[in-house]
Amino acid sequence: MTEPERDRPPHHHHDPDPPGEQNLKPRGGGPPEADLPQTDEQRPWLRCYRCWSQNLEAQVHYDAILRIDPESGGFSERLDEVQEAVVQCRDCLHDQPHLTFTDGRLEPVEDRWERMVTGTPWVASCVVTVDQDVVDVCSGPEAADSLTYGAFGDGGTREFFTHVRFHKHDDDKITIHLLVELYARSPEEATEVLDESSRGQLTITSLAEESRPPAVEADDSH
Repeated sequence: MTEPERDRPPHHHHDPDPPGEQNLKPRGGGPPEADLPQTDEQRPWLRCYRCWSQNLEAQVHYDAILRIDPESGGFSERLDEVQEAVVQCRDCLHDQPHLTFTDGRLEPVEDRWERMVTGTPWVASCVVTVDQDVVDVCSGPEAADSLTYGAFGDGGTREFFTHVRFHKHDDDKITIHLLVELYARSPEEATEVLDESSRGQLTITSLAEESRPPAVEADDSH
């Protein structure tokens, strides 16, 4: 069935190549390795995947139980030490799931950064059929998050823009109809990412490429 126009994400009509970044062509299945320098000086991954700004910040949350040495007053043992960080673009305010914070510095998530930074948005109309026990709630204010998690799990919730259109129950199964926006360098890669993230039987009813959003008006940082 053709989806209503009001359910379609807005189509962007912008130049996909932000100024000064012609060496990172997002189309045609991804740029050659020669066009993606890996030196510390250039770090092509160290930018917002959505607007290509390098104006980033990391919100770090630290939680630990530290055992105290009664002689020195220092820490004798570290228990349940956890550090979590969310990297965000300060210009467009999007989280950056292709970047991780390790040992006090940002590093790329290797299986994400190239397709998210050099790719373009793809919008998929999907149907995912899952066991009903993987969905905690299917009504009320938490239903959309719960159904999205049931369909694509943690990776999908963090990395995809999702819109749950509706769902249906069939015995012990739930069929979830979604619109999903993700970044990829080709339709094959977009399909592969959706297939690997799906937690159930996936059917992609349509897949269309969008234009990359415009770059933030540049200062000298990008």
